[in-house]
Amino acid sequence: MLALEFPPINEVIRWKDLFPTFNKVAMIACAAALIGMLIYLVASRRDPMVAPKGVRNLAETGVEFIEDQIVMQTMGRDGLGCTPFLPSLFIFVYLCNLPGIIPILQMPATARMAIPLFLALIVWVTYLVVGFKHNGISYITGMVWPNNVPVFLRPLVGLIEFLSNIILRPFSLAVRLFANMLAGHMLLVTFAVLSNAMLFAETKQLLLKPLTILPFFMLLFLTIFEVLVGFLQAYIFTILTGVYIGLAAHPEH
Repeated sequence: MLALEFPPINEVIRWKDLFPTFNKVAMIACAAALIGMLIYLVASRRDPMVAPKGVRNLAETGVEFIEDQIVMQTMGRDGLGCTPFLPSLFIFVYLCNLPGIIPILQMPATARMAIPLFLALIVWVTYLVVGFKHNGISYITGMVWPNNVPVFLRPLVGLIEFLSNIILRPFSLAVRLFANMLAGHMLLVTFAVLSNAMLFAETKQLLLKPLTILPFFMLLFLTIFEVLVGFLQAYIFTILTGVYIGLAAHPEH
């Protein structure tokens, strides 16, 4: 029989510390933040009178994409003030997702709950601040005692709205990103282990070696697919952030 030994789950999702309290996941997160800042610092130092190219063109395209596809779609022109925040969030999440397909690293930082949860808490604080800034204390009172429902339903609807907006929303935002990236990582590990086991099977199992192409093909396909998944998850996280900020600013909508 094929000797297939899946690595312990702790080795798949947890890396040894490079030094106390700092492992490769933290390194990826720091690198993502630094690369994101570097892209926009380099882009901002270009001559604005010269046609954009290279890094500046990439940065401007990213900002325009966020403005057109997220800000204008979720918040309208009133949300253009959030433009610096949303592209920064998008590029950080995507750069944290991307190492899942990079050799040696092979681990998206967002496949560990700490990173998505930290980002979700930032989003949570942001839309709460926006909600209070635009609506004052009525942001909470209007939530727990909604005027657009019958009086006898207000306590129930208010409780549901409060739990949904204040407690469940940031948790679901974090879990959605974490679960999708972890699932993709586990699939890549599974097919990598299977390909390796079949390729280096014992001599009496030589018939298995030609079949290695099957799990290897799936591994290659999933690797390419994870590039798209990483982009999609960054987009979903960012557009939901835009939606939540827009709803906080205008809860009546």
